[in-house]
Formats: sequence, C-alpha cells, structure tokens
Amino acid sequence: MRIKNLCSILALLTLAVVANSCYKEVIVGEEDEVSVAGEGLADWTEATHSGSAAPNYAEVFEGDQIRRVDIVIDAEDWDEMQDNLAEQQSGSSGGNFSEENPMYVPCEFYYNGTQWYHVGIRYKGNSSLATTYRTGNGKKPLRLEFDKFEDDYPEIDDQTFYGFEELSLSNNFNDESMMREKMACEIYRDFGVPAPHAAYYEVYIDYGEGVTYFGVYTFVEVVFNTMLEKQFGSDDGNCYKPDGDGAAFATSGFSLDDFGKKTNEDFADWSDIQAMYDALHANTRNTDIEFYKSNLESVFDVDGFLRWLAACTSMQNWDTYGRMTHNYYMYHDPADDLIKWIPWDNNEAFENGKMGGALSFEFSEINDDEWPLIGYLLDISEYRSTFDAYVKEFIEGVFEPANMQGKYERDLATIQSAATSEQSGYTFLSGASSFTSAVNTLISHCSQRETVANTYLE
Repeated sequence: MRIKNLCSILALLTLAVVANSCYKEVIVGEEDEVSVAGEGLADWTEATHSGSAAPNYAEVFEGDQIRRVDIVIDAEDWDEMQDNLAEQQSGSSGGNFSEENPMYVPCEFYYNGTQWYHVGIRYKGNSSLATTYRTGNGKKPLRLEFDKFEDDYPEIDDQTFYGFEELSLSNNFNDESMMREKMACEIYRDFGVPAPHAAYYEVYIDYGEGVTYFGVYTFVEVVFNTMLEKQFGSDDGNCYKPDGDGAAFATSGFSLDDFGKKTNEDFADWSDIQAMYDALHANTRNTDIEFYKSNLESVFDVDGFLRWLAACTSMQNWDTYGRMTHNYYMYHDPADDLIKWIPWDNNEAFENGKMGGALSFEFSEINDDEWPLIGYLLDISEYRSTFDAYVKEFIEGVFEPANMQGKYERDLATIQSAATSEQSGYTFLSGASSFTSAVNTLISHCSQRETVANTYLE
C-alpha cells in the first residue's frame, strides 16, 4: 500500500515538473515574440521617439526659424486618402465635410535626417478643407498621430515626435501672410491667455510621383495632447471641444451633446458644463448680482474669459464665439476647480472678416440671449470695467503697433523665401507680391485697431 502511494506521488510530481517545464517554454516563447519599442528601428532614440520623452518645445516650436519635414506615403494609401475625401464630400451638405474624421494612412516622416516610422496621417478641418478640396488646391490641412498604427507595428509603441504624440498641420487657409495662426497663438500666450504653441514648417510630400513641395504650414500643438500638462500642470480634468448650437451657451439649442470630450472620454459626466450653464442662466442675474457673480465665478474662470475676449476683440476674429459656435476648447482645471477658456484655429484672425464681420467693442451686433457669455457678462458693470482694462492693457502692451511690427518683420524674414517659393496648385497666394502685401496689411491693421480701441475707451 505504501509502495503504491509512493508511486502515485512520484507520478504526480513528474507530471507537475513536465507541466511546469512546458509552461515556461510557452512563456519564454511569448516573450521572444514581444517587440520592444524602437526595436530594429535605426533612428529611434529615447529623446526623439519615446513616449516617455518630455515634450521638447525648443526643438519643435521655438526659435526664429522655419523647419522642414518630408513625408513619404505609399501610392495606394495616397489613393485611398483621396477616395475617402471624395466620398465624404459627396455625402456632405453646405459645402463642408461630414462629422466623421477622414481616414488615417501610414507614412514615413523625416526631420533633420531622422526617420519616424508608420506615422498616422489624415486630412483635417472643416471649411479650410472643403474649400481647398473644391478648388483643387493640393495644400490641404493635415493631422499627424505618431503612434496611430502601434497595434499593427508594436515596435512603434507610444512613438512621439520629441515628446509630441499628435500635431495639427494648419495649411494657412485664406491667409496670404501665412502668419495669422502662429502669431495669434504667440500673442495670446504673451498676454496670459492659455493657447497652444505653433511654428512654421516647409512640408514636402512624396506620394509615389516624386517629392512635391506642399508649401508653408503652421504646425500647432494639440491642446489635449501636451498643452494641458504644460500650461495647467495636469491633464486630469475634463477637456471639451464644443461645436454646434449648444456651444453658444444660449437657452435655445443648448445640448451637452455639443461638448465633445477630449479627455476622460470613458466617463459620461458633463455635470461641470451643466453647472456652468445653470450658473450663467440663474435668475439671480436680475435680482442679486453679487450672488450671481459669486456663483458663476465658483465654476467658470470669468476673469480669464474676459482677458481672452479683450484680446480677441482687439485683434479681431470673426470665426469664433460671438459669431460662430466653434473654435475654442474648455478645460476643467483641477488646480482651482474652474473651467478655463482656450482659443483654437486662428487663421481668420487679424481682419474684419466674413459672416457679418468681427465684433465691435460695443458688441452691438449681437443679441445677449444668443451669446450670453458675452452679453450677460458685459451687462454687469464690474465685468465691463474689467474687459475695458484688459483692452487697454492689450493695445498698450502685447498688441502695441511697434511691438507687433517687430514680430511681423521677424517672421517675414523667417518665412519669406519659403512662402514665395510655393508652387501653383499648392498655394493660396494670388500673385508674386501678395505675400509681402499681406504682411504689410497686418502691420497697418494693428495701428488701425489701436485707434479704434482708444476711441472706444475714450
């Protein structure tokens, strides 16, 4: 009996050893198949490609220079991009594209002799894309996501461009100076308004027919990718990109569905936006103004909004809040529990503009109930005084004509050669001298706005 038991025990032990051995072999085999980020990629380094790299603003955005990038797209992938674009346009209304984003395809991306691998590239934009498409202009706005295809290519896991996972490539649509997007971002930040970084780039693309110069683009930092961490110290809060009727914050047409989430997407919680809306439309606005202000300021950075409004109205931009229900972000900042205002898409700034034109300092063109963040706030004398003080600060400081002329002349020297080298079919320039003429118009515009602002303040 003892011998039989002993044999059974030995048999079980043997099976266990064999099973454990097999298990180890399977695990080792699986580990051998797992790719390490950057494995086999000659140009991959921690600082240039890794997801753990801190965003290198000096390399990507800073300095008085224009950078060059080269993009290589397989001919079949390029054809798919064009077919997808045509399909979206054919199913759209009003000349714009459908709400669905255009498709991504992989590309090889080169900068300063270094390659980034299987980078996701797609078209982006609304009117800037639709108009460019309809006119047959090849200089269309683009979007890059450096780790888009990491599931297909595990070796590019968390790939970034010097710490930036995504970049928005503005085509400087409707801007013969090619400066508006970059300059607006710069002076907003100079004035203490949170705004993304931006820089000029020459873009060359080879889609199977040789290298083609696509012209001067403005690379813009993606708000919810790196900007929140950089300027607010955290990206843990809810970040929204409003678009649609609800983005006006009016009682008519308000819907939380118009506040697209860019962070914390898995949490179906828009209570912070609802709280801000409720505070904005509270009845105490007409009965107890101090209580109304206190309640609104407990959820919304009113002072920051007024600072943005003063700068935006002074420089002019018709394509944003007050005229259009888009082109801004909102961030619920965990640091002080307030919703902050972030401007976006400024290629139509620094001009009187279309669609009724940019708003005057008096805001007589708008109905308070239709644009309550302007109308309701500026009906309050204290807020109007704050707005006026910020207008004065802006035109006497950041937007002072001599200061702005220096900025424009700096950027003129930086991009003139690249801008005037744009080719037919890949440019918005109307003639040989239209670039310098547009820059001179920007310089004159600043002086004109100073005069208008001073007249208003007087």
